[in-house]
Amino acid sequence: MELYNFFRSSASFRVRIALQLKGLAYDYKPVSLVKNEHLTPGYGALNVARLVPLLKDGDTSVSQSLAIIEYLDETVPEPPLLPADALGRARVRSLALDIACEIHPLNNLRVLRYLVGPLKVAEDDKNTWYRHWVETGLAVVEQRLAAAPSRYCHGDTPTLADCVLVPQIFNAQRFDCGLDHVPQVMRVFEACMAHEAFQRAQPSACPDAS
Repeated sequence: MELYNFFRSSASFRVRIALQLKGLAYDYKPVSLVKNEHLTPGYGALNVARLVPLLKDGDTSVSQSLAIIEYLDETVPEPPLLPADALGRARVRSLALDIACEIHPLNNLRVLRYLVGPLKVAEDDKNTWYRHWVETGLAVVEQRLAAAPSRYCHGDTPTLADCVLVPQIFNAQRFDCGLDHVPQVMRVFEACMAHEAFQRAQPSACPDAS
């Protein structure tokens, strides 16, 4: 397998975590978002959306981080990243989507570039925008975790939800977001970061880290 990704991309980070949890070997293919390598014709031929990550598995290509993780979970079932029961799977997906759909799209690099570029938003205002959506979004996740506390987001083993949560906290810390209001979130984050798979997948461990 080949993973086209960028070390600081939270969506890429999600997939790296899943690959580590599954114990799957892959070729790391760096695509720099800072240098706009994702916008080149060569990468566009691989992924028409010109986004990372992209997983190539033989002749198969899968884009979008959550779709990639579910593909991995279906093709390599052990260890599972989704619970065996329908209600458990729904809860894990809901937690993942609280972040992947409600927080991340408002704060990814292309949105921030558009704010400070064409819309001419000041840097301080851009950072205020970022922190607002992260802090309010994580408050929702906090309530969900507090309603059914466990070692990880759902149960005693990492799931898809943990793959999505951890990269969001890395970004929140990088942008100095307030996190004191989400103790359950941070407790789960710390449990994840004590796990070897999460440590191996983190941005500083990537070959393109800078």
